[in-house]
Amino acid sequence: MAAAEIDLRTISRGLVIAPAGCGKTQLISDALARHDRSKPILVLTHTNAGVAALRGRLEKAGVKPSTYRATTLDGFAIRLISTFPQRAGHDPRIVTGARPNYEAIRDAAARLVAAGHLHDILSASFGHLFVDEYQDCSIRQHALVTWLAQSLPTAIVGDPFQSIFGFGADPLANWQTDVQPFFPIVGELAIPWRWNNAGAHDLGKWLLSIRPHLAAGKPIDLRTAPGGLQWIQLDGRQDDALRRAAAAVDAPGDTRVLIIGDSTDPRGQRRFARQVEGAVTVEAVDLRDLTDFGTALDLASPDALSVVADFAENLMSAFSADELVRSVAAFRAGKLGRPLSEIENTAARFEASRSLTDVADLLVAINRAGGVRCYRPAVLAAAQRALQLAASPGGPSFRDATVTIREQSRLIGRPLAKRSVGSTLLLKGLEADISVILNAGALNARNLYVAMTRGSRSVLVCSSSPILNPPW
Repeated sequence: MAAAEIDLRTISRGLVIAPAGCGKTQLISDALARHDRSKPILVLTHTNAGVAALRGRLEKAGVKPSTYRATTLDGFAIRLISTFPQRAGHDPRIVTGARPNYEAIRDAAARLVAAGHLHDILSASFGHLFVDEYQDCSIRQHALVTWLAQSLPTAIVGDPFQSIFGFGADPLANWQTDVQPFFPIVGELAIPWRWNNAGAHDLGKWLLSIRPHLAAGKPIDLRTAPGGLQWIQLDGRQDDALRRAAAAVDAPGDTRVLIIGDSTDPRGQRRFARQVEGAVTVEAVDLRDLTDFGTALDLASPDALSVVADFAENLMSAFSADELVRSVAAFRAGKLGRPLSEIENTAARFEASRSLTDVADLLVAINRAGGVRCYRPAVLAAAQRALQLAASPGGPSFRDATVTIREQSRLIGRPLAKRSVGSTLLLKGLEADISVILNAGALNARNLYVAMTRGSRSVLVCSSSPILNPPW
């Protein structure tokens, strides 16, 4: 079936291959926009941020909310077993515990649907099932979808070559042995709309052309790329300087830049964000530094100021936690010998009050100081919300507040800054005008493909050789 002929509503059980930038979301949007039957279409994907982004896209396209129900796969699984707890027969603690046991939730939901109890309910509630980003489905999620497909006509959309997740106890479903035997391929998108719409037709065509080479384990030669791709040769002597210069690429007006670093080196990503003017980090949804701060901060502890200052230093450039702690200690001992700065005055006030309100004020004072720049604004904003929540009458402990804010943040899409730094794991699904790959030689084929397809107008690739031969 040609791409122009694909209508997801006509697929009773099948798979559409959707390479990066080839109009996958538009395909879903078009199908929902044409849907005029009484029962809504169920749309499942993997993250709350992905659901929010899809809803935003559909709203802009004028798609009526009554035509679809969008949620995450895990959210739908929780809804199923929570609505029918006796038939699911699960331990309720897998849902209500401090952290949901998603592996057990997926198993319980699959068993519930497989037993046939919900067949009539599902078929009476929904007209069709679409599953987006199928390459990110785990074995257990795939099992649930296959059972749902016994009750609902099901179209899945995804790209096996963008499968870069798959950690922990529930590995990804295997595309050849698990997915395609059940969901046969019914079509493949082949027009690079992301680049065509940006006027970078040649770049889009080239990126599509190298996809099968990368998938087959063949090397690619960056020198064959069109002008939209620039190779930055690393010489082994000035690599950091060359990478910083690439990351600082000119971005006039509303131009957005994604700077893609090593997934295994988050500190390295933050170092680049600290060093490149205007760059900020894209944070992982677990916001671990926030919850670690919530656990570490004990207002009654002698080192409370040090904990707050260390947290601030980890988010902002041109600020020294040690210097602030020493200055406040000298002031309290009557040995400073000069007036307090605004930051020091706020820190001294915190030492006297030991209140969460003064913690918030101290973080604001540091952020507003001359020369200081916050390169992790998402973490700082989340900390301020947690402090406000914990300081409110009857509010939770600060530790619990950080967990609450983290969970709320999972529901929100990640708006891109003008210049964002992250890894393929964090930037997958996002796009900008320019992408900068800091160390292409360290990426495997799938991560390299994901990284190179983030930039709609141009791509800067830093590597020691123009011949890239990444492992699968």
